[in-house]
Amino acid sequence: MELSVVVPVHNEAENLAPLLGEIAQALDGVREYEVVYVDDGSLDDTGSRLLALRTEFPRLRVLRHRRACGQSTALLTGIRAARAPVIATLDGDGQNDPADIPRLWSALMELQTEQPLAMVAGYRKRRQDTGWRRFSSRVANTVRGGLLRDHTPDTGCGLKVFSRELFLRLPYFDHMHRFLPALAQRAGGKVVSVEVNHRPRLAGVSKYGTWQRLWVGIVDLVGVMWLQRRAHLPDIDESEGPLIN
Repeated sequence: MELSVVVPVHNEAENLAPLLGEIAQALDGVREYEVVYVDDGSLDDTGSRLLALRTEFPRLRVLRHRRACGQSTALLTGIRAARAPVIATLDGDGQNDPADIPRLWSALMELQTEQPLAMVAGYRKRRQDTGWRRFSSRVANTVRGGLLRDHTPDTGCGLKVFSRELFLRLPYFDHMHRFLPALAQRAGGKVVSVEVNHRPRLAGVSKYGTWQRLWVGIVDLVGVMWLQRRAHLPDIDESEGPLIN
């Protein structure tokens, strides 16, 4: 197993089959992979449709939260259950393009020759969202980047490929998925951004409002700054050979 594709979803019934089809098209015959969907307490028929889709997509694994816990918790559930050393994450709304995964995989493999704990973050340079959403994200990324110095132009992109070991070293908290590059760097990981395709949402509705993200983001930003200031990455030397055989 080379790659685990982890997809958190909440009330995305209409987007399940099309996205799974695109994942298969992008990865069949390219990587040995699995797809781990985490149904985060959906109230529509997301759960039943996922179970039915296992027949058509035998690489699909389905995990379910009995109540909604949020995207970060759903990611943690999926990554803990994943069987591959490399993780690719996708938003379940279909706006991320699975065809970009092999390119991000290649970028990660190159990066891991320098640092095994590494992350490649998608950069939605040409976002297919409303003007207001693009503007608010641009402001948020500018403020976050200036304070955290994570050198990542788009931390909100759900498409990322990274070492599973790296993710499991990160401190967990609600909404941590918005700060993965900064947290990865805090843990000693290396992060690069790669431009990816972005599509308009064709079904379902967004789960986050601008003001909700703003106020939660301010509190979380302060918390991540605190974590950064308390981090220490020691350089470790070990004396050669034991004194007693």
